[in-house]
Order: sequence, then C-alpha cells, then structure tokens
Amino acid sequence: MDTRYAISQYPDAAEVTRQLDVLIEKPIHSISKDALSHYISDYYDKKCKKSKEMIDEAKKLIPGGVQHNLAFNHPFPLVFTKAEGAYLYDIDGNRYYDFLQAGGPTILGSNPEYVRNKVIELLNDCGPSTGLFHEFEYKLAKKISENIPTVEMFRMLGSGTEACMAAIRVARLATGKKNIIKMGGAYHGWSDQLAYGIRIPGSKWTQAHGVPHFCFRKTKEFFPNSLKDLEHKLRFNRLKGGTAAVMIEPLGPESGTRPVDKDFNKGVEKLCRKYGALLIFDEVVTAFRIGMAGAQGYFGVSPDLTVFGKVVAGGYPGAGGLGGKREYMKYLAAGIQTGDKHKKALIGGTLAATPISCVAGYYTLCEIERLGAAQVAGQMGDRLTKGLKELIKKYNLPFVAFNQGSICHLETVGTMHYSINWSKPWSIPKVLKETSKRKKEMEHMGAAYMAEGLVTLAGSRLYTSAAYTEEMIDDALSHFEKVFQNVAALSD
Repeated sequence: MDTRYAISQYPDAAEVTRQLDVLIEKPIHSISKDALSHYISDYYDKKCKKSKEMIDEAKKLIPGGVQHNLAFNHPFPLVFTKAEGAYLYDIDGNRYYDFLQAGGPTILGSNPEYVRNKVIELLNDCGPSTGLFHEFEYKLAKKISENIPTVEMFRMLGSGTEACMAAIRVARLATGKKNIIKMGGAYHGWSDQLAYGIRIPGSKWTQAHGVPHFCFRKTKEFFPNSLKDLEHKLRFNRLKGGTAAVMIEPLGPESGTRPVDKDFNKGVEKLCRKYGALLIFDEVVTAFRIGMAGAQGYFGVSPDLTVFGKVVAGGYPGAGGLGGKREYMKYLAAGIQTGDKHKKALIGGTLAATPISCVAGYYTLCEIERLGAAQVAGQMGDRLTKGLKELIKKYNLPFVAFNQGSICHLETVGTMHYSINWSKPWSIPKVLKETSKRKKEMEHMGAAYMAEGLVTLAGSRLYTSAAYTEEMIDDALSHFEKVFQNVAALSD
C-alpha cells in the first residue's frame, strides 16, 4: 500500500478558525469597483467576445446559460474548449492556470495523455457503454480495495450524489435505524434528505429550495469540529430509535473550508462505536488527492462506508461509487443472489460502471500511484499557499490562506465561516444578508482572478495537481499579486 500523503503539515484548525473569526468582523475587502469595471471593459468585453456571444445564445435554451454550478462566472461564464495539464483554454484562445481541476478529481492534471490513449483503445474495441459486465469493473474495484483497507467491496455509481444516497440506504438497512447525522455546512450531493445544513452550519433547510421540510425529519446536523455537539445529537437520537450513520467530510465541511482538528475524526469514530452508528466518510474530494489510502489512511480511521466521486473515473463520465466493509456492502449486491436472506438497498444506475469510466478510473489510479501524484500536488499546494500568505502580508490584507496538501483555501470574505444559531432567531436575517453580500464579492474576486488567467473554485478554493511545476506556481502567484494590488476596503 502506498503510504505517501499530500499533507506535509496539517493546519492548526484552532488558529485558522481564529483568523477566520477576525476576517468576518472586519470590513469587506474586495476588488475595487474601478478595477472590476476595468477588468470587465478591458478583458471580458474585448478578449472574451466569443464566450459572451455563445452564452447569450445558450441562455435561450439552458437555464442560466450553463449546465453546472461550477461554470458560473461574473460577469458571464466563459466557454472552455481545451484542457491540458495545468492549463485551460477558452473559445477566444485565452490561456488560464487551472486551479479548479474539475472540482478536484484531476490530480494528474487535465486530460493526461496516458489515460486518454487507454480510453481511445477502449473506444476502438468496445465503445463507451454496453450495459454488461466489463473486466475493468473488477480491475478498478481491486485497485481501490488494495489501497484503501476499509473498502473490502466497491460498487460503482454515476455520481457522488448517488453514492451518498446509497450510503444512507445501506446504513439504514444494516442497522435497522433511521436517523442520519451530518456535519453542518458539509455538502453531500443534492438528494432530498442530505440537502440539509449545507454551506452554512445551522442553516437546516434554508438552502434546500424545492425540498419539502418533512424530508428532513430523520436528518440532523452537528456543529463542525464539535464532538460535544455530535454526542448531544447521538444521545438525543437514542431516544428516537437510534442513529443509522454519521456522515462527514474528513477535512471539515466544503473540503476543509472550515477545518477540523487533526484528532477529530478519531473522536467521531469512537462516538459512532459507542452509539452503534455507522461512520460514513465522504471522500469525493480527498480520496487519492490526500493519498492513495485517502483521508482515512492519513488520519488512521476505519470508516464503515466510503463515498467516492469523479476521481474513480479519472474525471470521465460515470463518476462515483460506494465502498466499505463486506458486512455492510452486502446490502448493495446487484441482481438476485442465491441464498441471500437480507433486503437489498434500492439502488439503480444505468450509466454506472461503464467500460469507459472503469478503464479511465483504473489507469488514472495507476498513474497517480506510479508518479506519487498526490504528494507532488501537495508540494505545489504548499508552495502556492506560502506565496499567497506572503502576498497577504505584503499588501496588509485581512485574507486567510491555508491548505490541506493540494486543497488550498484563499478566504477573502469568509462567506462560509458564518453559522446560524436558532436559539437567537433575531440574528438569522443578519447572517443571511451578510453571507449574500459576501458571496457577491466572492464572485467579483473570482472575476478578477479569471481576468488575470486564474481559474478558481468560487474565488476561494484552489486545487493543485501533479501537472504543476514550481515555475508555474511562482508565475501564478505573480498573477494573484496583480489582483491583490487592486483590493480595497469596501464601504457599505
């Protein structure tokens, strides 16, 4: 088993939290209105004309003009036509450093040639989908199981959202209990029962528009990094039929945007054992990015079920899966199994485990392991974060930069550091108003980064890959500096 990890030094969660507490108490600092206006007129209006024309046409057929939330950008989404290593290229021919990395799965960098060639070979021989078993379904499952000891069995699915849905169904069948507890602020896909307490801890159903409130009767959230609050919820649920599972992102909600203490996961595991709940790790982002053994290997924790996302298909379609211990994964067996005397979770997936996704996933994981890609990407993340901290200090900005290996955070307004306290209902409108205002400034900062050739996730999260070099990172930092030079305190 590969024991190399991307995290060279785990961040001090208490110190990062303190810095974020300070950030949201200070006036908002963002790209100045004059600088933003210049970016729009000099860059977007002049150098992104084809993108604007296409998006204007797309809006007539596609709600909002794009099919994916990550594609939205102020003042309008750009149209990307080429992805190669650490770079993206738009339809107008502009080149960008790719710190989005498709939301995290492309640890090798975008469109690696070795994997692409294997996919082309498959397409020439088999085609992308047959609906029947393919040898690489086994090879991919074996590769994952060899590297992550708790994954004794693996079931491929179509997305991380589907895998999260499957996980809670399995947990309920395996334990005979109904209640689920998730970490406040974490995102586990957009299914009804898990669209609860997302983005902002304590938000409950307020972000789940279109979902009836009764769907959340068996879902609760606990405050991030608080074992005390988690145990309180577990103890309460014991009076209500018990807890089937606790589901967490091991770095903290939103890929560690609100980081947890290094020993927090072991504390969660201990509580799960105490109260008879399954522990579900959502490793959609962390699996193979933190290391071949995932975040669970890094933290030395043994979750019962593990959720996987786009990485298990190397960024190709059909990107998700659920793995776990044999005694629980038996509830996911497909078809009719002779001798089975237990109920099976209702799980579908017409486009799960297609030949193209399994071939791409298998060779991607082989390359990540062969190249030590997680560790290389982590080193690039360290260099990027160190440089951002130096720029923050140079320009005397209240921003906060930290990283967990190749998952880098640049918090300029601290939108997701807010929380809602329902014991003080009079404060809720203020929190919602403040986060809305800060989200807008995140978009403005993201627009400035994009105009300087930097593609980020919502202007606040950056993923590095093994395709980056030290020279690339240093050059990217010079682009960030151009943005920071135009940051000012905004008046209300």
